[in-house]
Amino acid sequence: ALTFSRWVIRWRWLIVIATVLMAAIAASGARFIEFSGSYRVFFSAENPQLQAFDELQNTYSKNDTVMFVLAPKNGKVFTRETLATVEWLTEQGWQMPYSRRVDSITNFQHTRAENDDLVVKNLAENAASLTDADLERIKNIALTEPLLLNRLISARAHVTGVNVTFVLPEKSLNEIPEVMVFARQLVTQVKEKNPDLDVYLTGVAPFNSAFQESSEKDLKTLVPLMYLVIALITFFSLRSVTGTVATLLVIIFSVITAMGMMGWLGIKLTAPSASAPTVILTLAIADSIHFLSTMFFNMRQGMDKREAITESLRINMSAIFLTSLTTVIGFLSMNFSEVPPFRDLGNVVAIGVIAAWLFSILFLPAFMAILPVKVKPARKHSNLVMERFANFVVRRRTALLWGMATLTIGLIAFIPSNELNDNFVEYFDESVDFRQATDFMIDNLTGVDNIEYSLGAGESGGVNNPGYLKKLDEFAQWYRQQPGVVHVNTIADVMRRLNKNMHGDDPAWYRIPESR
Repeated sequence: ALTFSRWVIRWRWLIVIATVLMAAIAASGARFIEFSGSYRVFFSAENPQLQAFDELQNTYSKNDTVMFVLAPKNGKVFTRETLATVEWLTEQGWQMPYSRRVDSITNFQHTRAENDDLVVKNLAENAASLTDADLERIKNIALTEPLLLNRLISARAHVTGVNVTFVLPEKSLNEIPEVMVFARQLVTQVKEKNPDLDVYLTGVAPFNSAFQESSEKDLKTLVPLMYLVIALITFFSLRSVTGTVATLLVIIFSVITAMGMMGWLGIKLTAPSASAPTVILTLAIADSIHFLSTMFFNMRQGMDKREAITESLRINMSAIFLTSLTTVIGFLSMNFSEVPPFRDLGNVVAIGVIAAWLFSILFLPAFMAILPVKVKPARKHSNLVMERFANFVVRRRTALLWGMATLTIGLIAFIPSNELNDNFVEYFDESVDFRQATDFMIDNLTGVDNIEYSLGAGESGGVNNPGYLKKLDEFAQWYRQQPGVVHVNTIADVMRRLNKNMHGDDPAWYRIPESR
Protein backbone atom coordinates (compact mmCIF):
# COMPACT_ATOMS: atom_id res chain seq x y z
CA ALA A 1 0.00 0.00 0.00
CA LEU A 2 2.88 2.36 0.83
CA THR A 3 4.55 1.77 -2.56
CA PHE A 4 1.23 2.18 -4.32
CA SER A 5 0.55 5.47 -2.50
CA ARG A 6 3.88 6.91 -3.54
CA TRP A 7 3.29 5.73 -7.13
CA VAL A 8 -0.11 7.52 -7.22
CA ILE A 9 1.41 10.78 -5.94
CA ARG A 10 4.31 10.58 -8.38
CA TRP A 11 2.11 10.02 -11.44
CA ARG A 12 -0.80 12.14 -10.20
CA TRP A 13 -1.31 14.17 -13.40
CA LEU A 14 -1.25 11.12 -15.65
CA ILE A 15 -3.66 9.25 -13.32
CA VAL A 16 -6.13 12.14 -13.20
CA ILE A 17 -6.12 12.50 -16.99
CA ALA A 18 -6.40 8.73 -17.55
CA THR A 19 -9.27 8.24 -15.09
CA VAL A 20 -11.21 11.21 -16.47
CA LEU A 21 -10.78 9.84 -20.00
CA MET A 22 -11.91 6.42 -18.79
CA ALA A 23 -15.05 7.94 -17.28
CA ALA A 24 -15.73 9.96 -20.44
CA ILE A 25 -15.37 6.95 -22.74
CA ALA A 26 -17.60 4.81 -20.54
CA ALA A 27 -20.16 7.61 -20.15
CA SER A 28 -20.44 8.04 -23.91
CA GLY A 29 -22.43 4.80 -23.96
CA ALA A 30 -25.28 6.62 -22.24
CA ARG A 31 -26.54 7.73 -25.65
CA PHE A 32 -27.58 4.13 -26.31
CA ILE A 33 -29.72 3.85 -23.17
CA GLU A 34 -33.40 3.27 -23.86
CA PHE A 35 -36.10 3.41 -21.23
CA SER A 36 -38.65 0.60 -21.24
CA GLY A 37 -41.83 1.08 -19.24
CA SER A 38 -43.47 -2.13 -20.48
CA TYR A 39 -44.62 -4.63 -17.88
CA ARG A 40 -43.10 -7.35 -20.08
CA VAL A 41 -39.56 -6.44 -19.00
CA PHE A 42 -40.30 -7.90 -15.58
CA PHE A 43 -40.40 -11.41 -17.07
CA SER A 44 -37.74 -13.43 -18.84
CA ALA A 45 -38.51 -15.11 -22.15
CA GLU A 46 -38.49 -18.49 -20.35
CA ASN A 47 -41.08 -17.42 -17.78
CA PRO A 48 -44.00 -19.91 -18.03
CA GLN A 49 -46.58 -17.27 -17.07
CA LEU A 50 -45.35 -14.92 -19.80
CA GLN A 51 -45.35 -17.78 -22.33
CA ALA A 52 -48.91 -18.63 -21.39
CA PHE A 53 -49.87 -14.96 -21.62
CA ASP A 54 -48.27 -14.64 -25.08
CA GLU A 55 -50.08 -17.77 -26.27
CA LEU A 56 -53.36 -16.31 -24.99
CA GLN A 57 -52.74 -13.01 -26.78
CA ASN A 58 -51.66 -14.74 -29.99
CA THR A 59 -54.82 -16.88 -29.92
CA TYR A 60 -57.22 -14.03 -29.19
CA SER A 61 -55.95 -10.44 -29.07
CA LYS A 62 -53.57 -8.08 -27.32
CA ASN A 63 -54.74 -6.42 -24.13
CA ASP A 64 -52.77 -3.17 -24.11
CA THR A 65 -55.50 -0.73 -23.16
CA VAL A 66 -56.39 2.83 -22.25
CA MET A 67 -59.49 3.26 -20.12
CA PHE A 68 -61.18 6.65 -20.03
CA VAL A 69 -63.24 6.76 -16.84
CA LEU A 70 -65.99 9.37 -17.05
CA ALA A 71 -67.67 10.62 -13.88
CA PRO A 72 -70.52 13.15 -14.34
CA LYS A 73 -70.52 15.66 -11.50
CA ASN A 74 -74.28 15.21 -11.11
CA GLY A 75 -73.81 11.44 -10.67
CA LYS A 76 -75.97 10.53 -13.69
CA VAL A 77 -74.46 8.80 -16.72
CA PHE A 78 -77.72 8.38 -18.63
CA THR A 79 -78.26 11.94 -19.71
CA ARG A 80 -78.15 13.28 -23.24
CA GLU A 81 -75.05 15.38 -22.52
CA THR A 82 -73.02 12.56 -20.96
CA LEU A 83 -74.01 9.91 -23.50
CA ALA A 84 -73.23 12.34 -26.34
CA THR A 85 -69.74 12.81 -24.88
CA VAL A 86 -69.31 9.03 -24.52
CA GLU A 87 -70.43 8.59 -28.13
CA TRP A 88 -67.98 11.24 -29.35
CA LEU A 89 -65.09 9.79 -27.32
CA THR A 90 -65.89 6.31 -28.64
CA GLU A 91 -65.56 7.57 -32.22
CA GLN A 92 -62.31 9.37 -31.39
CA GLY A 93 -60.91 6.25 -29.76
CA TRP A 94 -60.70 4.61 -33.18
CA GLN A 95 -58.36 7.40 -34.28
CA MET A 96 -55.80 6.69 -31.56
CA PRO A 97 -52.48 5.20 -32.74
CA TYR A 98 -52.53 1.38 -32.97
CA SER A 99 -56.16 1.14 -31.74
CA ARG A 100 -57.97 -2.06 -32.73
CA ARG A 101 -61.12 -1.99 -30.63
CA VAL A 102 -63.18 0.54 -28.69
CA ASP A 103 -65.80 -0.51 -26.13
CA SER A 104 -68.36 1.72 -24.44
CA ILE A 105 -72.00 1.66 -23.42
CA THR A 106 -72.93 3.60 -26.57
CA ASN A 107 -71.39 1.24 -29.14
CA PHE A 108 -72.30 -1.97 -27.27
CA GLN A 109 -73.81 -4.34 -29.84
CA HIS A 110 -77.26 -4.81 -28.38
CA THR A 111 -79.46 -7.48 -29.94
CA ARG A 112 -83.26 -7.67 -29.91
CA ALA A 113 -86.00 -9.53 -31.66
CA GLU A 114 -88.33 -7.71 -34.04
CA ASN A 115 -90.93 -10.14 -35.36
CA ASP A 116 -88.83 -12.72 -37.25
CA ASP A 117 -85.78 -10.45 -37.49
CA LEU A 118 -82.75 -10.19 -35.23
CA VAL A 119 -81.78 -6.53 -34.90
CA VAL A 120 -78.19 -5.70 -33.93
CA LYS A 121 -77.50 -2.02 -33.20
CA ASN A 122 -75.38 0.25 -31.06
CA LEU A 123 -77.05 0.60 -27.68
CA ALA A 124 -77.13 4.40 -28.02
CA GLU A 125 -76.99 6.38 -31.26
CA ASN A 126 -77.38 10.13 -31.79
CA ALA A 127 -77.40 10.49 -28.03
CA ALA A 128 -78.01 14.24 -28.09
CA SER A 129 -81.49 13.68 -29.59
CA LEU A 130 -82.64 10.81 -27.34
CA THR A 131 -85.94 11.15 -25.50
CA ASP A 132 -86.35 10.57 -21.78
CA ALA A 133 -88.01 7.24 -22.56
CA ASP A 134 -85.01 6.26 -24.71
CA LEU A 135 -82.63 7.16 -21.89
CA GLU A 136 -84.58 5.07 -19.39
CA ARG A 137 -84.69 2.09 -21.79
CA ILE A 138 -80.93 2.29 -22.47
CA LYS A 139 -80.23 2.56 -18.77
CA ASN A 140 -82.31 -0.54 -17.95
CA ILE A 141 -80.56 -2.55 -20.67
CA ALA A 142 -77.06 -1.47 -19.62
CA LEU A 143 -77.61 -2.19 -15.92
CA THR A 144 -78.89 -5.71 -16.63
CA GLU A 145 -76.31 -6.63 -19.26
CA PRO A 146 -73.56 -8.86 -17.71
CA LEU A 147 -71.04 -7.78 -20.35
CA LEU A 148 -71.40 -4.12 -19.31
CA LEU A 149 -72.21 -4.06 -15.60
CA ASN A 150 -69.17 -3.35 -13.39
CA ARG A 151 -67.02 -3.17 -16.49
CA LEU A 152 -68.17 -0.15 -18.49
CA ILE A 153 -71.04 1.04 -16.30
CA SER A 154 -71.24 1.14 -12.51
CA ALA A 155 -74.16 -0.45 -10.66
CA ARG A 156 -75.22 3.04 -9.50
CA ALA A 157 -75.03 4.36 -13.07
CA HIS A 158 -72.82 7.21 -11.83
CA VAL A 159 -69.56 6.30 -13.64
CA THR A 160 -68.89 4.87 -17.08
CA GLY A 161 -65.84 3.96 -19.13
CA VAL A 162 -64.58 3.98 -22.70
CA ASN A 163 -61.98 1.26 -23.18
CA VAL A 164 -59.57 1.39 -26.13
CA THR A 165 -57.60 -1.77 -26.96
CA PHE A 166 -54.29 -1.54 -28.84
CA VAL A 167 -52.08 -3.89 -30.79
CA LEU A 168 -48.62 -2.39 -30.43
CA PRO A 169 -46.02 -3.43 -33.03
CA GLU A 170 -43.38 -3.38 -30.26
CA LYS A 171 -40.79 -2.05 -32.69
CA SER A 172 -40.17 1.25 -30.94
CA LEU A 173 -40.06 2.49 -27.36
CA ASN A 174 -42.00 5.57 -28.53
CA GLU A 175 -45.22 3.61 -29.12
CA ILE A 176 -46.64 3.99 -25.60
CA PRO A 177 -45.66 7.70 -25.32
CA GLU A 178 -47.33 8.25 -28.70
CA VAL A 179 -50.54 6.63 -27.43
CA MET A 180 -50.44 8.64 -24.20
CA VAL A 181 -49.99 11.98 -25.98
CA PHE A 182 -53.13 11.28 -28.03
CA ALA A 183 -55.04 10.01 -24.99
CA ARG A 184 -54.24 13.14 -22.94
CA GLN A 185 -55.31 15.34 -25.83
CA LEU A 186 -58.66 13.53 -25.85
CA VAL A 187 -59.01 14.08 -22.08
CA THR A 188 -58.47 17.80 -22.60
CA GLN A 189 -61.03 17.89 -25.42
CA VAL A 190 -63.60 15.97 -23.38
CA LYS A 191 -63.29 18.44 -20.52
CA GLU A 192 -63.68 21.33 -22.95
CA LYS A 193 -66.77 19.77 -24.54
CA ASN A 194 -68.36 18.84 -21.23
CA PRO A 195 -66.97 20.69 -18.17
CA ASP A 196 -69.42 18.78 -15.97
CA LEU A 197 -67.42 15.59 -16.47
CA ASP A 198 -64.42 14.42 -14.47
CA VAL A 199 -62.12 12.28 -16.62
CA TYR A 200 -59.62 9.72 -15.34
CA LEU A 201 -57.03 7.91 -17.45
CA THR A 202 -55.96 4.38 -16.53
CA GLY A 203 -55.21 1.03 -18.16
CA VAL A 204 -52.14 -0.91 -19.26
CA ALA A 205 -50.66 1.86 -21.43
CA PRO A 206 -51.00 4.57 -18.71
CA PHE A 207 -49.52 2.08 -16.23
CA ASN A 208 -46.45 1.54 -18.42
CA SER A 209 -46.20 5.27 -19.04
CA ALA A 210 -46.43 6.04 -15.31
CA PHE A 211 -43.39 3.84 -14.63
CA GLN A 212 -41.36 5.66 -17.25
CA GLU A 213 -42.50 9.15 -16.32
CA SER A 214 -42.04 8.63 -12.57
CA SER A 215 -38.52 7.30 -13.05
CA GLU A 216 -37.59 10.15 -15.38
CA LYS A 217 -39.07 12.69 -12.97
CA ASP A 218 -37.02 11.25 -10.10
CA LEU A 219 -33.85 11.40 -12.19
CA LYS A 220 -34.51 15.05 -13.06
CA THR A 221 -35.61 16.27 -9.61
CA LEU A 222 -34.75 13.98 -6.71
CA VAL A 223 -31.28 13.02 -7.94
CA PRO A 224 -30.04 16.65 -8.35
CA LEU A 225 -31.59 17.52 -4.97
CA MET A 226 -29.84 14.53 -3.45
CA TYR A 227 -26.51 15.69 -4.86
CA LEU A 228 -27.06 19.13 -3.35
CA VAL A 229 -27.79 17.68 0.09
CA ILE A 230 -24.76 15.42 -0.14
CA ALA A 231 -22.55 18.34 -1.13
CA LEU A 232 -23.71 20.35 1.89
CA ILE A 233 -23.31 17.48 4.34
CA THR A 234 -19.90 16.60 2.91
CA PHE A 235 -18.74 20.20 3.19
CA PHE A 236 -19.84 20.55 6.82
CA SER A 237 -18.33 17.16 7.66
CA LEU A 238 -14.95 17.74 6.03
CA ARG A 239 -14.91 21.54 6.34
CA SER A 240 -13.08 21.63 3.00
CA VAL A 241 -14.18 22.96 -0.37
CA THR A 242 -11.56 20.92 -2.25
CA GLY A 243 -12.58 17.75 -0.38
CA THR A 244 -16.24 18.37 -1.22
CA VAL A 245 -15.49 18.97 -4.91
CA ALA A 246 -13.31 15.86 -5.07
CA THR A 247 -16.02 13.73 -3.44
CA LEU A 248 -18.68 14.95 -5.86
CA LEU A 249 -16.40 14.22 -8.81
CA VAL A 250 -15.83 10.66 -7.59
CA ILE A 251 -19.59 10.20 -7.24
CA ILE A 252 -20.33 11.67 -10.67
CA PHE A 253 -17.60 9.68 -12.42
CA SER A 254 -18.75 6.45 -10.76
CA VAL A 255 -22.40 6.98 -11.71
CA ILE A 256 -21.79 8.05 -15.31
CA THR A 257 -19.35 5.17 -15.81
CA ALA A 258 -21.97 2.65 -14.66
CA MET A 259 -24.81 4.23 -16.65
CA GLY A 260 -22.60 4.56 -19.72
CA MET A 261 -21.62 0.90 -19.51
CA MET A 262 -25.33 0.15 -19.25
CA GLY A 263 -25.71 1.69 -22.70
CA TRP A 264 -22.67 -0.08 -24.14
CA LEU A 265 -24.01 -3.44 -22.86
CA GLY A 266 -27.48 -2.82 -24.29
CA ILE A 267 -29.25 -2.94 -20.92
CA LYS A 268 -32.59 -1.13 -20.99
CA LEU A 269 -33.35 1.36 -18.25
CA THR A 270 -36.37 0.29 -16.19
CA ALA A 271 -38.00 1.46 -12.98
CA PRO A 272 -35.88 -0.88 -10.77
CA SER A 273 -32.58 -0.25 -12.57
CA ALA A 274 -33.21 3.51 -12.49
CA SER A 275 -32.37 3.38 -8.78
CA ALA A 276 -28.80 2.24 -9.54
CA PRO A 277 -27.29 5.78 -9.36
CA THR A 278 -28.56 6.18 -5.79
CA VAL A 279 -27.00 2.90 -4.66
CA ILE A 280 -23.71 3.65 -6.43
CA LEU A 281 -23.64 7.10 -4.87
CA THR A 282 -23.89 5.56 -1.39
CA LEU A 283 -20.76 3.46 -1.89
CA ALA A 284 -18.84 6.17 -3.74
CA ILE A 285 -19.34 8.72 -1.00
CA ALA A 286 -18.44 6.17 1.68
CA ASP A 287 -15.13 5.37 -0.05
CA SER A 288 -14.31 9.05 -0.48
CA ILE A 289 -15.19 10.06 3.08
CA HIS A 290 -13.08 7.20 4.48
CA PHE A 291 -10.04 8.43 2.59
CA LEU A 292 -10.54 12.17 3.05
CA SER A 293 -11.45 12.13 6.74
CA THR A 294 -8.27 10.21 7.54
CA MET A 295 -6.22 12.47 5.30
CA PHE A 296 -7.56 15.68 6.90
CA PHE A 297 -7.13 14.20 10.37
CA ASN A 298 -3.48 13.49 9.63
CA MET A 299 -2.95 17.00 8.27
CA ARG A 300 -4.54 18.54 11.38
CA GLN A 301 -2.11 16.51 13.43
CA GLY A 302 0.82 18.16 11.64
CA MET A 303 1.55 15.96 8.61
CA ASP A 304 2.14 17.60 5.25
CA LYS A 305 -0.35 16.88 2.47
CA ARG A 306 1.59 14.15 0.66
CA GLU A 307 2.41 12.30 3.87
CA ALA A 308 -1.26 12.51 4.88
CA ILE A 309 -2.37 11.10 1.50
CA THR A 310 0.13 8.26 1.75
CA GLU A 311 -0.93 7.40 5.31
CA SER A 312 -4.63 7.58 4.49
CA LEU A 313 -4.25 5.20 1.56
CA ARG A 314 -2.21 2.82 3.73
CA ILE A 315 -4.88 2.76 6.43
CA ASN A 316 -7.97 2.65 4.22
CA MET A 317 -6.85 0.65 1.19
CA SER A 318 -7.85 -2.75 2.58
CA ALA A 319 -11.09 -1.50 4.14
CA ILE A 320 -12.25 0.18 0.92
CA PHE A 321 -11.33 -2.90 -1.12
CA LEU A 322 -13.14 -5.35 1.17
CA THR A 323 -16.22 -3.12 1.38
CA SER A 324 -16.34 -2.81 -2.40
CA LEU A 325 -15.70 -6.52 -2.97
CA THR A 326 -18.44 -7.71 -0.63
CA THR A 327 -20.86 -5.18 -2.11
CA VAL A 328 -20.08 -6.30 -5.65
CA ILE A 329 -20.59 -9.96 -4.68
CA GLY A 330 -23.88 -9.09 -2.99
CA PHE A 331 -25.28 -7.23 -5.99
CA LEU A 332 -24.02 -9.81 -8.50
CA SER A 333 -26.03 -12.40 -6.56
CA MET A 334 -29.13 -10.62 -7.90
CA ASN A 335 -28.41 -12.45 -11.17
CA PHE A 336 -30.19 -15.41 -9.56
CA SER A 337 -33.42 -13.36 -9.57
CA GLU A 338 -36.15 -14.40 -11.99
CA VAL A 339 -36.92 -10.74 -12.71
CA PRO A 340 -34.63 -9.31 -15.45
CA PRO A 341 -34.73 -5.65 -14.23
CA PHE A 342 -33.42 -6.75 -10.83
CA ARG A 343 -30.61 -8.65 -12.54
CA ASP A 344 -29.84 -5.48 -14.49
CA LEU A 345 -29.87 -3.46 -11.27
CA GLY A 346 -27.38 -5.84 -9.66
CA ASN A 347 -25.02 -5.78 -12.63
CA VAL A 348 -25.10 -2.00 -13.10
CA VAL A 349 -24.53 -1.36 -9.38
CA ALA A 350 -21.64 -3.86 -9.39
CA ILE A 351 -20.03 -1.96 -12.28
CA GLY A 352 -20.57 1.33 -10.45
CA VAL A 353 -19.08 0.02 -7.20
CA ILE A 354 -15.98 -1.22 -9.02
CA ALA A 355 -15.71 2.18 -10.70
CA ALA A 356 -16.13 3.95 -7.33
CA TRP A 357 -13.34 1.80 -5.87
CA LEU A 358 -10.99 2.64 -8.74
CA PHE A 359 -11.76 6.36 -8.63
CA SER A 360 -11.38 6.50 -4.83
CA ILE A 361 -7.92 4.88 -4.81
CA LEU A 362 -6.61 6.45 -8.04
CA PHE A 363 -8.36 9.66 -9.03
CA LEU A 364 -9.16 10.93 -5.53
CA PRO A 365 -5.65 10.80 -3.99
CA ALA A 366 -4.05 11.99 -7.25
CA PHE A 367 -6.53 14.87 -7.51
CA MET A 368 -6.00 15.87 -3.88
CA ALA A 369 -2.24 15.76 -4.42
CA ILE A 370 -2.65 18.35 -7.18
CA LEU A 371 -5.14 20.68 -5.50
CA PRO A 372 -4.09 23.16 -2.81
CA VAL A 373 -5.45 21.99 0.53
CA LYS A 374 -5.53 24.05 3.70
CA VAL A 375 -6.61 22.77 7.09
CA LYS A 376 -6.55 24.30 10.52
CA PRO A 377 -4.53 22.55 13.24
CA ALA A 378 -6.66 20.39 15.52
CA ARG A 379 -7.89 21.94 18.74
CA LYS A 380 -7.63 19.88 21.88
CA HIS A 381 -11.31 20.19 22.72
CA SER A 382 -12.56 19.61 19.15
CA ASN A 383 -13.29 15.92 19.77
CA LEU A 384 -14.53 16.34 23.31
CA VAL A 385 -18.07 15.18 22.52
CA MET A 386 -16.90 12.03 20.72
CA GLU A 387 -14.41 11.29 23.51
CA ARG A 388 -17.20 11.49 26.08
CA PHE A 389 -19.37 9.23 23.94
CA ALA A 390 -16.52 6.72 23.53
CA ASN A 391 -15.87 6.70 27.28
CA PHE A 392 -19.59 6.12 27.90
CA VAL A 393 -19.63 3.12 25.54
CA VAL A 394 -16.54 1.59 27.15
CA ARG A 395 -17.81 2.22 30.67
CA ARG A 396 -21.28 0.76 29.97
CA ARG A 397 -20.12 -1.93 27.56
CA THR A 398 -21.80 -4.88 29.29
CA ALA A 399 -25.19 -3.22 29.64
CA LEU A 400 -25.03 -1.86 26.09
CA LEU A 401 -24.03 -5.27 24.68
CA TRP A 402 -26.96 -7.13 26.27
CA GLY A 403 -29.36 -4.28 25.68
CA MET A 404 -28.59 -4.04 21.98
CA ALA A 405 -28.67 -7.84 21.65
CA THR A 406 -32.12 -7.93 23.26
CA LEU A 407 -33.35 -5.11 21.01
CA THR A 408 -31.99 -6.85 17.92
CA ILE A 409 -33.62 -10.17 18.78
CA GLY A 410 -36.89 -8.35 19.50
CA LEU A 411 -36.84 -6.67 16.11
CA ILE A 412 -35.91 -9.94 14.36
CA ALA A 413 -39.02 -11.51 15.91
CA PHE A 414 -41.15 -9.22 13.74
CA ILE A 415 -39.76 -10.64 10.48
CA PRO A 416 -42.66 -13.15 10.09
CA SER A 417 -45.04 -10.16 10.16
CA ASN A 418 -43.77 -9.02 6.76
CA GLU A 419 -46.25 -9.66 3.94
CA LEU A 420 -45.44 -10.07 0.25
CA ASN A 421 -47.68 -7.69 -1.66
CA ASP A 422 -46.72 -7.08 -5.27
CA ASN A 423 -49.53 -4.64 -6.01
CA PHE A 424 -48.17 -2.68 -8.96
CA VAL A 425 -50.69 0.13 -8.56
CA GLU A 426 -49.39 0.83 -5.06
CA TYR A 427 -45.86 1.22 -6.41
CA PHE A 428 -46.93 4.78 -7.17
CA ASP A 429 -47.49 7.55 -4.67
CA GLU A 430 -51.05 8.81 -4.30
CA SER A 431 -49.96 12.09 -5.90
CA VAL A 432 -49.36 10.31 -9.26
CA ASP A 433 -52.22 10.80 -11.76
CA PHE A 434 -52.25 7.11 -12.73
CA ARG A 435 -52.61 6.05 -9.08
CA GLN A 436 -55.46 8.51 -8.50
CA ALA A 437 -57.27 7.42 -11.67
CA THR A 438 -56.87 3.72 -10.94
CA ASP A 439 -57.97 4.06 -7.32
CA PHE A 440 -61.05 5.97 -8.50
CA MET A 441 -61.85 3.28 -11.06
CA ILE A 442 -61.49 0.50 -8.49
CA ASP A 443 -63.73 2.33 -6.01
CA ASN A 444 -66.40 3.32 -8.52
CA LEU A 445 -66.41 1.20 -11.68
CA THR A 446 -64.42 -1.98 -12.06
CA GLY A 447 -61.22 -3.79 -11.09
CA VAL A 448 -57.73 -3.41 -12.49
CA ASP A 449 -56.53 -7.03 -12.22
CA ASN A 450 -57.72 -9.65 -14.72
CA ILE A 451 -57.53 -13.43 -14.82
CA GLU A 452 -58.05 -14.83 -18.31
CA TYR A 453 -58.72 -18.47 -19.22
CA SER A 454 -58.50 -20.14 -22.59
CA LEU A 455 -60.94 -23.06 -22.36
CA GLY A 456 -60.68 -25.50 -25.25
CA ALA A 457 -63.84 -27.28 -26.43
CA GLY A 458 -61.92 -30.29 -27.75
CA GLU A 459 -63.47 -30.22 -31.24
CA SER A 460 -63.93 -27.90 -34.20
CA GLY A 461 -66.90 -25.63 -33.52
CA GLY A 462 -67.13 -27.09 -30.04
CA VAL A 463 -67.92 -23.74 -28.42
CA ASN A 464 -71.46 -24.16 -29.82
CA ASN A 465 -71.92 -27.43 -27.97
CA PRO A 466 -74.60 -26.91 -25.27
CA GLY A 467 -72.68 -29.18 -22.90
CA TYR A 468 -69.57 -27.03 -23.28
CA LEU A 469 -71.56 -23.81 -22.85
CA LYS A 470 -73.26 -25.11 -19.70
CA LYS A 471 -69.91 -26.00 -18.14
CA LEU A 472 -68.57 -22.60 -19.16
CA ASP A 473 -71.61 -20.92 -17.62
CA GLU A 474 -71.23 -22.90 -14.39
CA PHE A 475 -67.60 -21.81 -14.20
CA ALA A 476 -68.60 -18.17 -14.71
CA GLN A 477 -71.36 -18.39 -12.10
CA TRP A 478 -68.92 -19.94 -9.60
CA TYR A 479 -66.44 -17.14 -10.22
CA ARG A 480 -69.10 -14.48 -9.63
CA GLN A 481 -69.50 -15.83 -6.11
CA GLN A 482 -65.80 -15.49 -5.25
CA PRO A 483 -64.60 -12.63 -3.03
CA GLY A 484 -63.07 -9.68 -4.86
CA VAL A 485 -64.62 -10.58 -8.22
CA VAL A 486 -66.55 -7.65 -9.72
CA HIS A 487 -67.00 -8.75 -13.34
CA VAL A 488 -66.91 -11.96 -15.35
CA ASN A 489 -66.82 -11.76 -19.15
CA THR A 490 -67.84 -14.95 -20.98
CA ILE A 491 -69.38 -15.93 -24.32
CA ALA A 492 -71.98 -17.92 -22.37
CA ASP A 493 -73.79 -14.66 -21.58
CA VAL A 494 -73.86 -13.80 -25.29
CA MET A 495 -75.45 -17.18 -26.03
CA ARG A 496 -78.03 -16.63 -23.29
CA ARG A 497 -79.04 -13.29 -24.81
CA LEU A 498 -79.16 -14.66 -28.37
CA ASN A 499 -81.28 -17.60 -27.22
CA LYS A 500 -83.76 -15.14 -25.71
CA ASN A 501 -83.73 -13.08 -28.93
CA MET A 502 -84.44 -16.19 -31.00
CA HIS A 503 -87.56 -16.78 -28.91
CA GLY A 504 -89.12 -13.36 -29.30
CA ASP A 505 -87.21 -11.84 -26.38
CA ASP A 506 -89.12 -14.04 -23.94
CA PRO A 507 -87.19 -13.71 -20.59
CA ALA A 508 -87.93 -17.39 -19.88
CA TRP A 509 -85.50 -18.30 -22.69
CA TYR A 510 -82.59 -16.35 -21.20
CA ARG A 511 -80.60 -19.53 -20.72
CA ILE A 512 -78.06 -21.74 -22.49
CA PRO A 513 -79.59 -23.21 -25.69
CA GLU A 514 -80.53 -26.88 -25.66
CA SER A 515 -79.05 -27.61 -29.08
CA ARG A 516 -76.51 -26.28 -31.53
